[in-house]
Amino acid sequence: MTQAPSGEDSLIARYFKPLATDPGAFGLIDDAATIPAGTDDLVVNTDAIVEGVHYLPEDPADTIARKALRVNLSDLAAKGAVPAGFLLTLALRHKDEAWLAAFACGLGEDAAAFGCPLLGGDTVSTPGPVMISITAWGRVPKGRMVHRFGARPGDRVMVTGTIGDAALGLRILQGKAEAAALADDPAVRDMLIGRYRVPQPRAALAAAVREFATAAMDVSDGLAGDLAKLCAASRVSADIALPHIPTSAAAAKLLTMGVVQPETLISGGDDYEILCAIPPAQCPSFRTAAGLAGVAVADIGVIVDGPGAPRVLDGQGRPVILQRLSYSHF
Repeated sequence: MTQAPSGEDSLIARYFKPLATDPGAFGLIDDAATIPAGTDDLVVNTDAIVEGVHYLPEDPADTIARKALRVNLSDLAAKGAVPAGFLLTLALRHKDEAWLAAFACGLGEDAAAFGCPLLGGDTVSTPGPVMISITAWGRVPKGRMVHRFGARPGDRVMVTGTIGDAALGLRILQGKAEAAALADDPAVRDMLIGRYRVPQPRAALAAAVREFATAAMDVSDGLAGDLAKLCAASRVSADIALPHIPTSAAAAKLLTMGVVQPETLISGGDDYEILCAIPPAQCPSFRTAAGLAGVAVADIGVIVDGPGAPRVLDGQGRPVILQRLSYSHF
């Protein structure tokens, strides 16, 4: 598979990388920055979600709040960081008391559950779509943040959870073929929609990622594209076995029915799983730690030397041609 830098990556490199002169910004090639804080480093990341782009206008307010916080917690987990707190910026078209009450309730429950308290923020009005931006802080021992870069040839490529469920959930909400195919199975439909609306950040795995991974990032824009980003940052490539990419029973059913193709799953966004490179000797320990944390992990391939783009290989070892690797804003 091949992919030029996304429009978003090109925009950042052209206009903002020259401004990121602090060493803790890592040239803006990572998902987070670090700030020294005594014996620890503070890990800082920010993500925004926009109505009509990251969530649908009719989505429940509490799930919108949970998604806004959880996408940031997912980044912290992939950096090996323990949550410490967050700032919230809300851009609202109007003041809807019922919506705000439900939003605050969902946000407060998740802040307590993940040990990440609200520290401040800003609220403004906008004539455009609603936008929620969160900047989250986490802590790691000094110099121990796990970067996108650092993967080495021979490392195993590991991913948590299952891939593609959120993309299917969105397609169901949009009334596409998946909705009709699962019309007689509301429980499965609800599960897939839930994966889209409320991600499951792998915070419980942060310590294991920090201990064993040479490189890691969360899967937000699509497994195929995010793997390409990790490999580009590490100046390596990878061979990925398509049959080894973990899918839910629902996704496997839709694949068997021919309703979706593998590209839908591995190029769709909103998985918020952790993608990481683990040295072979550390894989058993990483698997044990993941099991103790209650997080499923799958070995999907290997990091290889060379500048070429990662390859996705079918069951016979043949390259799979993908028309699209991931979601891109521009």
